[in-house]
Amino acid sequence: MTEARERAERLRRAAELLGDLEPSGTRDDTDEGWGDRSGPGGRDQELLRDVPPHHG
Repeated sequence: MTEARERAERLRRAAELLGDLEPSGTRDDTDEGWGDRSGPGGRDQELLRDVPPHHG
């Protein structure tokens, strides 16, 4: 076999044995867990209610 063909075969075999080692996406790529709740119970509304009077 040629060197390029041997390398391609090694890579194919490694992919077959190990699978996809890197996830296609992580939780950091989404809004999950960042407090993006909307509506009356959201964190933004809570913070706006807690503003001291002199910050008017």
